[in-house]
Amino acid sequence: MTAIPTPVTAPGRRTGRVAGAWRWAHRNPAQGIAVGVLLLWLIVILLAPVLAPYDPLDQGAVPLEGASSAHWFGTDPAGRDVLSRVLYGARLSVPVGLLLITATAVIGTVVGLVAGFFGGWVDEVLMRVTDVVFAFPVIILAMAVAASLGPSLPNSVLAGALVWWPGYARTVRSTVLSLRESDFVHANRLAGVGSVRSIMVDLVPGVAGSLLVLAMLDVGGAILLLAGLSFLGLGARPPAAEWGSMISEASQYFNQWWLAVVPGLAIVTVVVAFNVLGDALRDRLDPKLSTAGERS
Repeated sequence: MTAIPTPVTAPGRRTGRVAGAWRWAHRNPAQGIAVGVLLLWLIVILLAPVLAPYDPLDQGAVPLEGASSAHWFGTDPAGRDVLSRVLYGARLSVPVGLLLITATAVIGTVVGLVAGFFGGWVDEVLMRVTDVVFAFPVIILAMAVAASLGPSLPNSVLAGALVWWPGYARTVRSTVLSLRESDFVHANRLAGVGSVRSIMVDLVPGVAGSLLVLAMLDVGGAILLLAGLSFLGLGARPPAAEWGSMISEASQYFNQWWLAVVPGLAIVTVVVAFNVLGDALRDRLDPKLSTAGERS
């Protein structure tokens, strides 16, 4: 008699996925730690009102008090709990950094798709504009744009997006130039497929991998850029709990080391975690980028 195979149940599949994730983390400890760090910060972002011991704007404590049982990471010059402000700051710094990268990727992708697909004078004009923006250091140009728009967090995001897109435009354009000569693209054009539909159906999926890798690698840089603008007084404004502005306030109190160290460590952990995952994603989705990086 032939034995009837026992079907795999849903709990069995879940157990297999958990075991697979554990094996992956064991083989890639740095990437596993990075995922764990980002998951912890995600929990903080979602549950900051529950995890924070005080309101981030509450000034009821003794100013510039060191670490104690009541305030684990001390207090700032206004008597606010540093730990609570760092936890709430994650709800501002990390999502806004992701928003900046999203806006940057959208602008760069549109420019790169249009330039690569249409070519000719359209490509020439868009790439010369890209070269002009690309010629300036990002932080310098972002400072100039943010100062002209006025100091605020939304303006700093807009300034970052307006100066960061050229890298995405060049990456997307180079991919589109190779894809537009493919047989399936020519076949769809001969079948009467319009330009917009051809771009969305034929080209966007082809650039998605490289775009995702580049965006993941840039999230940490975006958080650093926004923190830098806030440090210079061009981003988040006091009393908002934002990591860059917290370090800016701490720059006047060198003896109270915890004021800068705690938000600085928060920035470091998030940036390094995103960079590690970006490298892992690059190796998996675009091995050519990894090989090129090793040769350079």
